[in-house]
Formats: sequence, C-alpha cells, structure tokens
Amino acid sequence: MLNVVVLVSGGGTNLQAIIDAVESGIITNAKITGVISNNKNAYALERASKHGIPGICISPKDYASRAEFNEKFLETVNELQPDLIVLAGFLVVIPPEMTAKYQNRIINIHPSLIPSFCGTGYYGLKVHEAALERGVKVVGATVHFVDEGTDTGPIILQKAVEVEQGDTPKELQLRVMEQAEWKILPKAIDLIANDKVKVEDGRVTIIGGSE
Repeated sequence: MLNVVVLVSGGGTNLQAIIDAVESGIITNAKITGVISNNKNAYALERASKHGIPGICISPKDYASRAEFNEKFLETVNELQPDLIVLAGFLVVIPPEMTAKYQNRIINIHPSLIPSFCGTGYYGLKVHEAALERGVKVVGATVHFVDEGTDTGPIILQKAVEVEQGDTPKELQLRVMEQAEWKILPKAIDLIANDKVKVEDGRVTIIGGSE
C-alpha cells in the first residue's frame, strides 16, 4: 500500500480528485496519509478533514528564515513516511534536500503541455492567460516528477484540451482541470502505486504501454 502525502496551497480541487479516485477505486493500492498546506485558510485542509485525513499547516511566514522553515518542513514530511509526495497546487519552492531525499517520489501537476508555458512565473491563472495571449489552439496538463528545476522533471502523463473561441482564462482553467488535471493526476498515482512507472535517463516508461 502506497503512502501518499499531498501538498497544497489553496482550494484543493486536485486533492479532491485524488480523494474521490481513492474512494471509488480508480486509484488502487494507495492511501492518503496526510495533507500539508502552507496556508492555514486553505480549503484543502477542510476537504482533508471531511475525509478523515490528517491536515497540517506549516508556513514560511512562521519562521525567521527560509532555511529554518525548510528544515521543519522536511521534518514534517518525513514524519508522515510518504512513499509518494504529490504537489497539487503547492506554491512553495521545494527545498533541494527534499528533492534529493525523495528523488522520483515527488510528482507535480502543471496546467500546460510542458515544455509550453512552464517554468518560473507560470502557475495558476497566469498559465492560461499566457496561452490565450499566444493564441494557441490546444492546451492541457502534465504530470511530471519533480527535480531541482522548475517543471523540468521527467514527464509521466499529458492530456490535451482544445481552446474554444472566446475563452476567458478562468473558463480555460476550469476546462483544463475537468478534462485533464482531475483525470491524469489520479491515473499517475495509480500507475505509480502499482509499479507501472519506471524512470531511466530522465525519461519515463509506463509498463504495459498505458499512455
């Protein structure tokens, strides 16, 4: 049974998608053992509580230095003994000590088809604003492993979503969530929980050929 810890900063819609997938059996061989947020007012913590999942708030604002926060943050994560850490809209930079310790055991959902509209400054609504400004016809979402870069780790799954005429950034954001993020994030967790994801030379192979 894979112990999954979810890190989230806001409303937790991707967290809810994971919870629903575990409870419905879409994700097998995995359980959510804890949710960590940097924001005490994050609705994600309430979602966790409703499903009997321990929720913890740890914020950089409560520490004198980022180094002190990073140390406490890593300690908090370690206490939950995760096999897999899922970044589901977590807006805090992951300390290098953590990416090193949990190499190929941290995944992130990003609301674009990497390498488009990713890297520093591209998060949340900003991604969709940039896509519409560029006039692209297809957007989507990517689940990838987290390394020391920003959105640079090995790609696990991607799903495309069509841009519709007259889309606003918020409309596009919601469609990408519904059609891509909430589908491929649970799917990636299920694949990892069932030993179907291998990483070699910075590339992911899905055993059994699932896309």
